[in-house]
Amino acid sequence: MSMDVIIRNVNKTDLEAIVEVERQCFPAAEAAEEKSIKARMSTFPENFFVAEIEKQIVGFINGCTTNSPVIYDEMFHDTSHHIPSGEIIAIFGLDVIESYRRKGIASKLMKTFIENARKQGKKAVILTCKAHLIAYYEGFGFVNDGVSESTHGGAVWYDMTCPL
Repeated sequence: MSMDVIIRNVNKTDLEAIVEVERQCFPAAEAAEEKSIKARMSTFPENFFVAEIEKQIVGFINGCTTNSPVIYDEMFHDTSHHIPSGEIIAIFGLDVIESYRRKGIASKLMKTFIENARKQGKKAVILTCKAHLIAYYEGFGFVNDGVSESTHGGAVWYDMTCPL
């Protein structure tokens, strides 16, 4: 199987595939709904990238621009929190379907996202993650800011910041 991974900005025809990837990657309480993903695709396509192998979407990363130093739960559900002129880009999700994990795809998506934020002149990229992923994100330059106030999906999250 060829592993030529193409990372590109999202387009409208990707919706169905992205919804399926999200469903496979997150528990129902944490997964973004189709209407939310559709809104993100149209509101901040410049911060929404997909990973494609042989024309199949196997992963994606997305997030809004903000001035908030942390992600708060309303951001996941309401694209009006997107501030295009903001100084920080918040990552909402880094998804790769299980059969394609541990092949460097998430890393390519993350590096593309961070480089994109740099090119836009942003000051930082932020995200929340579970405890077992802290070291993974530290590998990209993120710093653990401690337990997040986010209670998204009923989980315990940690705020992470990558200064640019």
